[in-house]
Amino acid sequence: MKILKIIHGYPNRYNAGSEVYSQTLCHGLVERGHEVVVFTRQEDAYKQEYSVMWDRDPLCQEIKLCLINMAHSRDGYRHEKVDEALGKLLDEYQPEVVHIGHLNHLSTSMIFEIKRRNLPIVFTLHDFWLMCPRGQFLQAINSKSENLYPACSGQEDRKCASTCYWRYFSSQDDQEDLQYWTDWIGKRMNHVKEISNKVDLFIAPSRYLMERFIDDFPIDLSKIIYLDYGFPLERLKGRNRKRGDTFTFGYIGTHKQAKGILHLLEAFNQVHEGAKLKIWGPPLQPFTKSLKSYVKTFPVEVEKKIEWIGGYRNEKIVEDVFNHVDAIVVPSIWGENSPLVIHEALEAGVATITANFGGMKEYVHHEVNGLLFEHRSPSSLAEQMKRLKEERGLLEKLSKGGYQQSYDGHIPSIEEHVDTIINHYERLTHESKTRPLAHHL
Repeated sequence: MKILKIIHGYPNRYNAGSEVYSQTLCHGLVERGHEVVVFTRQEDAYKQEYSVMWDRDPLCQEIKLCLINMAHSRDGYRHEKVDEALGKLLDEYQPEVVHIGHLNHLSTSMIFEIKRRNLPIVFTLHDFWLMCPRGQFLQAINSKSENLYPACSGQEDRKCASTCYWRYFSSQDDQEDLQYWTDWIGKRMNHVKEISNKVDLFIAPSRYLMERFIDDFPIDLSKIIYLDYGFPLERLKGRNRKRGDTFTFGYIGTHKQAKGILHLLEAFNQVHEGAKLKIWGPPLQPFTKSLKSYVKTFPVEVEKKIEWIGGYRNEKIVEDVFNHVDAIVVPSIWGENSPLVIHEALEAGVATITANFGGMKEYVHHEVNGLLFEHRSPSSLAEQMKRLKEERGLLEKLSKGGYQQSYDGHIPSIEEHVDTIINHYERLTHESKTRPLAHHL
């Protein structure tokens, strides 16, 4: 098949979970003999906005990347120039199916271009961006709240304007600005629901995410399925952790607030005796600088036990990361969907501590294959870190817990995942060919 993958970023330019999964899927499709082109973005302030260039996947030269420049307009959601670029690609490449991973920083109305050509659309949901303009149901920091980035219970136009878009008001209580952004958000949400109705199949990698979209968006039950991510299992074999005198916790991910790394640092400050903390993730300003400044408020002996390592190669995660830690911590303050790092740790035999919320608690079962702490509570996190460090036999038990959703404890392989994806592609392609074009317009 000829497949067009659309994603808002692609490795090595962008390396968060949705981007890494997209690359893994594309590799799996090519290995099965399918042809893949990726439509994605770059941000180059010295190139013309919306200009297009071509590149190739650095790990698989067969995969071509069509890169549109979004250096200055990345925060909008609908761009005619992006739609035009995609339309040209569709006409030249003539794919049989389009698989979307994310539309943020691209253009939502690309879906209209796809449907004008009567092509089926598969859309993997990686977060709440269709439901929530900010994507994670975390409110922007607000002087009206004592908490940093309070959790949001649900999308409402006026509430979104007052809690997340107040930064753009001429003054915080400006009623004209409040009404403007309320209307803007309402327009955005109506548009997103319109394009969502044109998607043929949504894939949710966690049941938590699927239920939220069914209950709160809503997406029709007949158009959404649960399917966890697939992984190249060979990469996750052969962990060789030589236990030393110092228990080592690891963090893997970006340094943005939603990932909860501030809470992890606060918790580690409480349990640092006999322990170290290694932090992987490329520096991201101003977040990394702020975190390092926070660590400097700790006692010197604690600061010395925190190591900032930088980026790592996902294809070498066992060698570069898991061999150097006794456990990993996933402290996110938002309702993570289906964290890749949790799956990878389960497969490699690395004990995991994470929050009792969202897709995190769906894949980590307390005292079976990891430990859960009270969501957004540094003291609760510290308590579970201390347990894992001190309770005899607990680390070994949890390291053997495995993936609880399978009969053999293994996470889904990319091979079986691709088989399932291709079955859906073929079904939707057949249905699209037998469906009148007017149905889509």
